[in-house]
Amino acid sequence: MTEISRIERDKDVKQQFASIYNEVHKVIIGNEEIVENILIALFSSGHVLLESVPGMGKTALTNTIAGTLDCVFKRVQCTPDLAASDIVGMSKYNEVTKQWDLVKGPVFTNILLVDEINRAPPKTQAALLEAMAEEEVTLGGTTHELPKPFIVIATQNPIEQSGTYPLPEAQLDRFMFKSVVKYLSPEEEIMIMKSKLKTEKIEEIFNPAEIRIIQKDIFENVFVSDSILEYAVNIINETRSRREIMAGGSPRASIAFMKGVKARAFIEGRDYGIVEDVKKLAFPILRHRILLYPHFSDMGMTPDDVISKILQKVEAPMD
Repeated sequence: MTEISRIERDKDVKQQFASIYNEVHKVIIGNEEIVENILIALFSSGHVLLESVPGMGKTALTNTIAGTLDCVFKRVQCTPDLAASDIVGMSKYNEVTKQWDLVKGPVFTNILLVDEINRAPPKTQAALLEAMAEEEVTLGGTTHELPKPFIVIATQNPIEQSGTYPLPEAQLDRFMFKSVVKYLSPEEEIMIMKSKLKTEKIEEIFNPAEIRIIQKDIFENVFVSDSILEYAVNIINETRSRREIMAGGSPRASIAFMKGVKARAFIEGRDYGIVEDVKKLAFPILRHRILLYPHFSDMGMTPDDVISKILQKVEAPMD
């Protein structure tokens, strides 16, 4: 009887995830992989960096996904004069009570959209480090927990664009995924043009309590074999020894693989990870964690090119 109820529950959860995709695609055309990556990050307590040239719909995509979740959603528009306190808040002395009051910044939310993060100065970017790593912020010597679930979805334009500040490696490493928003096909662009002629109502699918229950279920009940974990580690180790790469994947990359494989399996209705999960997640997990030597970059080589070579070289286990 327990097994039957579990099967029914898993079936119901999978239908709910399908419902999220249906709701998102009322507004957003294409970008299925990026939608999946954001959901994987959300249900494994990770964060996502979205990159593309302006006008590619990064903010609209995030807004739409947030609309399918009954969560608190806040947005920060980054500018060169944005201060750290504009994100995390501050402690302010109250003359009446003679005590320090907490003035909460927008980081006290479930879903934080940090728009054009690389337009904020480095000191302001660093204000997110503690929040992203520990899900808490320290103000005036006092540590405050953030609401749960908590996810940062940041957008950035390529650093070649003027008026931007490249994210430091410590900041990049806090992001579970870096997803690149690519140009759509002509057919998809026509569909976008037509979609702007109507307004769609987005239904909420999950609330914070349900998300936390699913996060716990994923962590405790989705199995990842040692061979799958070893495969992921072998891929990461290869990034540390290739001649094209100056700096390879960090231990956070290993943790991201483990969490990501579990969440992707769950979303697809499985209670076990497979090789395909690792291959699919290798690009968003590693592309922002490997640094190429300048002469390889000058030749037009990208992190994705190297990741492709690594996946071809590292032998995958039998599922």
